[in-house]
Amino acid sequence: MRTLLARLWRMIEGPLQWRVVRLRNATFMVGVTGVVRDAEGGVLLLEHRFWPEGRRWGLPGGYAKRGETLRETVAREVREETGLEVRVHGLAGLRSGYRLRVEVAYEAEVTGGTLEVDAFEILQARWFPPDALPEGTQEYHRRLVAGAGER
Repeated sequence: MRTLLARLWRMIEGPLQWRVVRLRNATFMVGVTGVVRDAEGGVLLLEHRFWPEGRRWGLPGGYAKRGETLRETVAREVREETGLEVRVHGLAGLRSGYRLRVEVAYEAEVTGGTLEVDAFEILQARWFPPDALPEGTQEYHRRLVAGAGER
């Protein structure tokens, strides 16, 4: 039986194999976060409109789009939410999140643009010293800023 399945698998190859794999496995959303720092070492935090009351402060980020690299997602999300351009560096954290979500965080530095928030999603954006983050900052984001994200 296994030999027959292996033979069938090799016969279908390509896109059809990918469809079969996709149907047999869970589909995950990929959330991507940027730990954005300025030249003075400050970290960019946003007060997110749709996050729970009392826990609205956090790093910029969002979900990856089809065909987009995770680094491209960080740059796009920061630009959309704040108007800033960033250079994305190394991995800051990786964890499986709530249900079928994977969360990936990257370090990033500001390279240009003007800070102007997307008023639909973001209430305000501010730079904070890493050791003086505001009350209501997501705990996992505090760990990412401190360099202690899960990997």
